[in-house]
Amino acid sequence: MNQVPGFLHDFGLSRRAFLQQSMLGFGTVALTQLLDQDGLLASSGAGFGADLRERTGRFPAQAKSMIMLMMAGGPSQMDLFDPKPELQKRDGQTYPGDVEVLQPGSGNKKLMASPFKFQRHGQCGTEISELLPSIGSVVDEFCLVRSMWSDNNNHPQATRCLNSGKIFPGRPVLGSWISYALGTENQNLPAYVVLRDPDGYNNGGTTMWENGWLPAIYRGTEIQSRGAAVLDLHPGFTVPQGMQRNNLDALARLNEERRKLYPQESELESRIRNYELAARMQLSAERVLDISGETQATRQLYGLDNATTENFGTRCLMARRLVESGVRFVHLMVPVKINGNPWDHHEGLNKGLEALCPLVDLPTAALIRDLKQRGLLDSTIVLWTGEFGRLPVSQHGTGRDHNRNAFSSILAGGGFKSGHVHGATDEFSYKSVDNRVSCPDLLATILNQLGLDHDQLKYVHHGREESLTDSAVTNAHVVRELLA
Repeated sequence: MNQVPGFLHDFGLSRRAFLQQSMLGFGTVALTQLLDQDGLLASSGAGFGADLRERTGRFPAQAKSMIMLMMAGGPSQMDLFDPKPELQKRDGQTYPGDVEVLQPGSGNKKLMASPFKFQRHGQCGTEISELLPSIGSVVDEFCLVRSMWSDNNNHPQATRCLNSGKIFPGRPVLGSWISYALGTENQNLPAYVVLRDPDGYNNGGTTMWENGWLPAIYRGTEIQSRGAAVLDLHPGFTVPQGMQRNNLDALARLNEERRKLYPQESELESRIRNYELAARMQLSAERVLDISGETQATRQLYGLDNATTENFGTRCLMARRLVESGVRFVHLMVPVKINGNPWDHHEGLNKGLEALCPLVDLPTAALIRDLKQRGLLDSTIVLWTGEFGRLPVSQHGTGRDHNRNAFSSILAGGGFKSGHVHGATDEFSYKSVDNRVSCPDLLATILNQLGLDHDQLKYVHHGREESLTDSAVTNAHVVRELLA
C-alpha cells in the first residue's frame, strides 16, 4: 500500500511523470509489470496521474470505510431527536429572542410545540421520537450529536458546507477526499459509490458527489438499486474474447497517444481509468450487488418485503454489501417519494413526518444492526444527517422554517462513542449552545477516524494548498469528545 497522496503535487508532478523521470524510468517498468499482471495494460504501457490503489493514512485508523445516509431537506430536530419541555409548555407564545432569518409565514414568531411524544430507549436512556422506534432500538450503538450547526440557511449552501466544508460550489466532497486519500480495497469496484433513489434525484442532484478540482476519478459513481445495478456494463452483442482484447489494446494505444498530448487532463485520465474499472467490474460487480441470495431473515430485517421500506432498505443492504466488499465510501440518499427535499416541512409538518419517517426508520436501524452482527460496525462509520435543522416557531401555522443554528446528527461505528449524547441546544432548540460541532468539525473528526489529518490532507489548486476543512478559515478541529 502507498502513503496518502499529496507530496507529488507540491512539485507539480503527476505520478506518471515522477515514475518516468526517476531511476532511469525503472519506476514505469515496475508499474507496467504490475498492471500487466492484472491484464489492464496495452502492450505500449501506460502511466497514471490518479489511481484508486489502496493507500494508508498518516496514522493508524479506527475505521476503513463510511456510509453516509443523507437526509436532504433539514430534519426537524425538536420533533425527532431533541425533546424540549419548555417548548411544549410555551406552545403558541411568542419566541422571546431574535430569530436570525424569518421567511414569509414565520413573522409572528409563535412557538410551536412538537405534536410527537419522546420515549427513552436502550441502556443509555436516550430520548428519541415515537416516529423513529427502530432507530431508538439501536440507540446504544450510536452517538447522537444534538449540537450541530451550519454556516448557511439555504439548502444548496448548507448541503455544500456539510459535504465539502464550505458553502461555495465546485469543491470536492467528503467521499472524493477520502477516495483520493485512501483509494479502495477492491480494485474491481469504485472507491466512491452513490446509491440514489431510482425514482429520481434529490435537490442538488449530482453536485452532492462531485470531485470538484480533484482528479475526476474521485467523483462518486452512481449504482442502480433497481434493474441492472451497473448500466451498460455488458455490450448488447457477443464479442469473441480475443477480439475484445485486441479492441481494448487498440483503444489503450489511442488513449495513450491522446494522454501524451494532454498529460494534466484529469478528465481524460479518469475516462481511461473508468474504462479499465468497467472491465474489472464485469468480473465481480454484479455478484456483489445482487441481493437475491440474501436470507429471508436479512430481507425482513431491512424491510425488503414491505412496500414502505423496500426502496431505502434495498439501498441500505446494498451499502452493507459494498463496504463488506471493500468499497471505501457509500453515499446513500433519502427517498424522493415525497419530493426532492423530503425533510423540508415548511407546511404540513405532522403529516409530512408521519409519511417520511417510516421510509427510513427500519432500514437505518437494520443497517447498523447488520453491520454489528457481521463485525463490520467497528470499522465502518455510519452518518445519518441533514444539512440543517428547523426553527421552534411555526411557519404558516403547520410547518417550520430552516434553522442553520441547530440540528442533530447520528454517528455509529468507526470508533465513535456508543449510547452517547453530545452537546445541547437552548431551551427551545433554536441554537446549539453546549459543545457545539460545526460541519467542518464533523468532517475533521471523520477524517481522523480514517487515519487522516484534516490539516495535512491537501491538494494544490490554482497555486493554493486546498483541504477539505481549510481550518485556517473555518477553525475546524477534531472533536475528541465524540470518540470512544
